[in-house]
Amino acid sequence: MKIFFKIVWESLNQALGSLRGNKIRTFLSLLGITIGIFCIIAVKSAVDSLQENIVSGFNELGSDVIYLDKMPWGEDPGENYWKYAKRPDASLEDFEAIKKRSKLAENASYTIFTGGKTIKFQSSSLSNAFIMGSTFEYASIQNLKLQEGRYFSTNEYETGANKVILGYKVYNELFKSLDGIGREVKLFGQDFQVIGYLESEGDNAFNFINFDDVIWVGFNTVKKYINVKDESSVGRMLNIKAKSGVDLEELKGETASIIRAVRRLKPMEDSNFALNELSMLSQVLDSVFKVLNFAGFLIGVFALVVGMFSVANIMFVSVKERTSIIGIKKALGAKRFIILLEFLIEAVILCLIGGLIGLLLVFITLKLISLAIPFAMTLSFSNILIGVLSSVIVGIISGILPALQASGMDPVEAIRS
Repeated sequence: MKIFFKIVWESLNQALGSLRGNKIRTFLSLLGITIGIFCIIAVKSAVDSLQENIVSGFNELGSDVIYLDKMPWGEDPGENYWKYAKRPDASLEDFEAIKKRSKLAENASYTIFTGGKTIKFQSSSLSNAFIMGSTFEYASIQNLKLQEGRYFSTNEYETGANKVILGYKVYNELFKSLDGIGREVKLFGQDFQVIGYLESEGDNAFNFINFDDVIWVGFNTVKKYINVKDESSVGRMLNIKAKSGVDLEELKGETASIIRAVRRLKPMEDSNFALNELSMLSQVLDSVFKVLNFAGFLIGVFALVVGMFSVANIMFVSVKERTSIIGIKKALGAKRFIILLEFLIEAVILCLIGGLIGLLLVFITLKLISLAIPFAMTLSFSNILIGVLSSVIVGIISGILPALQASGMDPVEAIRS
């Protein structure tokens, strides 16, 4: 073990000596390694960060929830747009049928969304407000967390009381430094009491629903002020949560039979609805991310191959320059594997230097990009490890032939040269 560390130390000094003695040549040789590691890890880190942000935004949908919609999420909406556009939206009747007949659903909720409203508190106001009106069950499916205050009571929901829960940004914009819980705001031209506000969701640009900007009222309340059957101005969502241990495919089958019966579809007639789940979005995204990762990998591999030949060239020159020293070492009893290991480690160290420079550039680039976009891009430990291991592998491959040449020299001939 002592001999191994001594070889590593000598190889490190020789590698650094090559850098100091032939700065331009070594720099140009390591440039390929740097560019290759940069391309592979930068693209992979960017894609990983993008995927993480998108998936965390979609996670609010819930992995055990299915969504009744016009069109399937796993299909390009442009291909059959008019076919899906003609389908009916999810309705309150659909929701009520699922609540009444489903044996596999733990719960279901019906939600409508509309905009273009104004909410006011004293001199503060917010225009084009995003209104969400949901049935009472929505909170148990979505699992939204309140920063302060409470949820609607059963009586408030049933009677359509003018109570409202605000998103984090809406609450702070209206009330600034004031405590807004219990205060009255103007919405739909009526007084609404603020009973709570939601925790901040942060700056994830890929949240399926941005609850920081939401104005949340009960369904029985919102239907007093807007026409909930107006398809042109109201969006709809029907969520169905599976019971613990129930497979989503089983729940889909049961839900499909219930909805087909509600909509009076004949046995041979195609369904005029789609049942979606989070995994469908993930599958679509995974295929896109694989293409992006492959593109970055391909560019990086070409750069690494160029760098590999460059490092091999440095090592062949190094072997030639130190031929007599190699002969002396072998004459003094240095074994063949010692000489081989010495040059192999030197090649690995040179590639590691190029790889670490590439990783540093990735880190700086991702930080700069994060300042310009609405989500953070990070260099994960796993990607750092991939960069380091790639550099080591490239070093071994590029150094193996020069190391074999050095280790196979005849000591007498080497000393004479």
